[in-house]
Amino acid sequence: MNPQSEEPRPGTGTVFLVGIGPGDAGLLTLRGAEVLAEADVVITAREPGPEMAKHRAPLLAHCRDGVQVIDPEQVAEEIDTTAVRHAEQGRRVVRLYSGDPFLGCRGDRLADACRAAGVDFEVVPGVSSVSGVPAFAGVPMMPPGVSELRVVNAREDKVDWPRLAADLAGRDDASLAVFFPEVPDDGGRSGTGFDWLVKTLTAGGHPGTTPVAVTRMGGTTEQSTIRSTLSRLTAEMKAADAKGHNVTSPALFMMGPGVARQADLSWYESKPLFGWRVLVPRTKEQAASLSEQLRSYGAVPEEVPTISVEPPRTPQQMERAVRGLVTGRYQWVAFTSVNAVRAIRERFEEYGLDARAFAGVKVAAVGEQTAARLREFGIQPDLMPPEDRQSGAGLVEVWPPYDAELDPIERVLLPRADIATETLSAGLTDLGWEVDDVTAYRTVRAAPPPAPVREAIKGGAFDAVLFTSSSTVRNLVGIAGKPHNTTVIAVIGPETEKTALEFGLRVDVVAPKASVSALAEAVSEYGAKQRAEALAAGKPALKPSQKRRGRRRKAL
Repeated sequence: MNPQSEEPRPGTGTVFLVGIGPGDAGLLTLRGAEVLAEADVVITAREPGPEMAKHRAPLLAHCRDGVQVIDPEQVAEEIDTTAVRHAEQGRRVVRLYSGDPFLGCRGDRLADACRAAGVDFEVVPGVSSVSGVPAFAGVPMMPPGVSELRVVNAREDKVDWPRLAADLAGRDDASLAVFFPEVPDDGGRSGTGFDWLVKTLTAGGHPGTTPVAVTRMGGTTEQSTIRSTLSRLTAEMKAADAKGHNVTSPALFMMGPGVARQADLSWYESKPLFGWRVLVPRTKEQAASLSEQLRSYGAVPEEVPTISVEPPRTPQQMERAVRGLVTGRYQWVAFTSVNAVRAIRERFEEYGLDARAFAGVKVAAVGEQTAARLREFGIQPDLMPPEDRQSGAGLVEVWPPYDAELDPIERVLLPRADIATETLSAGLTDLGWEVDDVTAYRTVRAAPPPAPVREAIKGGAFDAVLFTSSSTVRNLVGIAGKPHNTTVIAVIGPETEKTALEFGLRVDVVAPKASVSALAEAVSEYGAKQRAEALAAGKPALKPSQKRRGRRRKAL
């Protein structure tokens, strides 16, 4: 996106007040996505820190090229004035709010400014913190029997706290939610906002055993919830701070009967890889499905390309191969990677061809991911190895031998990388087939990742690394160094495991079959097992990055 928008449109524009929810960008509504896609100017939400801003970044992917993005912290004038000014110049302006614009976010002030200036505005409701954060924390704020929910903004100085505490004392039919309970003392209070809040509620008649909970960074993978009682909350928060689990801002304080159910209903923070920072050494395009699956387990995937896929140095081989496919030169085509499928498809499209050119040709795929990409091209594979043997060797095991009486053509096309192994080619030759081994693409080592990423890899800031091939092991170590000894090493199969061991890495997880989906699932199961064992032993379920020791990993 460019820093400046297109030329102003004639007439007066419109201001959209869009709620984006309290946490992850996935909470954006469909209407919110629609207006972002049509916006000329987007004013981002005020965020309490870089962690929250990081979770909002994907929101801008909904915007068109050329949209002007404005950070409220970098604007000298009042931000509502900025929004109105752009709308008066004929632009469609989107103002983002963390939550719902009209519930604790003061969106009414911008609406008033638009009304006074004669500018049209629309409010796009969002998920409010008062409903979204408890849901992510596993706290039902209005379970059966609870008829009242009090919502209080601790930043407002007109709250009659003693009266509020007294009104709720002794009641089991009401819940309390406090926005910004971490607000420090600026009105004669002693200690932090939490100290003062606990003392006020206790003085108002609430027993020290009253269940309470505080959730920080709700709806993000940095979310943390402390479930405690009024008498122990402050001490347990200090203990969490000492362990590096800061539970300050933004936070939501919850009190009521539903808090007691948090342990049973905590679904989000109980995900097997919750909060794990996982390194995926693949390009963003290759890692898309893998990263999405990791997110479903609660992980934070980070793609770091270790190879760059480039065309072959000379195109003649591929040109002859395509001509051979069209003219009936081949009985079989064997695809051993997604990149090989892409290379053939791109060359076909250059010549104005499509999947119909494969008519009469049998097609083999080495694994599920390659087969899926072939189906996207309109080709259903005729041959695949079993799930537990998805490799070149596995494909040889199921490949039929050449029979001169049954097979009209004895030739097989094998488009592959320049550094691919000879296993499949040699195996097919032994079965009597003639193999045209063609370089469809080259793999070259990618440039080193930025220094912070290299430091994170070697320093143990990543919780896991997922290696999807031997080349990803070699290249990652070459461009960034060896992962820290506490980082979980997961590999896609035996060959990749062998390479990892050769580089002195201890392998913790081996996928049961050679697919990235199975690899992600295996890591998820590993994380779930580690978590269960820690909780059974009465220990906190720490992430691997929280167990750093300082020595580099050695192979067993």
